[in-house]
Amino acid sequence: MDAANVDLKGFTEDFYHRVCAGHLQPVLDTLVYLAQETQVWLEVTTLLIPGQNDDEAVLEAQCAWMYEHLGPDVPLHFTAFHPDYRMLDVHRTPPSTLRRGQKKVIERDRYQILSYALDEAGRCLDCGQPLPGRFDGPVGDFGRRRERLHLL
Repeated sequence: MDAANVDLKGFTEDFYHRVCAGHLQPVLDTLVYLAQETQVWLEVTTLLIPGQNDDEAVLEAQCAWMYEHLGPDVPLHFTAFHPDYRMLDVHRTPPSTLRRGQKKVIERDRYQILSYALDEAGRCLDCGQPLPGRFDGPVGDFGRRRERLHLL
């Protein structure tokens, strides 16, 4: 396996127990294992659900934990919730929540890169900090390509 994107659903045991019917610690243990014991490219995604796991202090604690235990090179993606399945009564994540305390370096909509503020060497145009990852080619579409396969 070359890469893994792990969903960290929230950062409290209460949220994991109440909403996910699971436990937080096994997820944290898996993240530490992937970051420290493997060569896998690791990314973490947290779906921000209004009133459930979007508390600013908890998100700050999550970011601090990730920095301490996973290192500064593991990307964290915050994604927007929309009502579905068993959570039809919860409102969508407001854009202001996603922008809170964030500097937009890479903007993406699913499989389309809308913009990124990086130079050719992968450094932030604002502060010059190099970002880990692969950044080749222009802004545009990637992934989910349909290609015809000819099986022999």
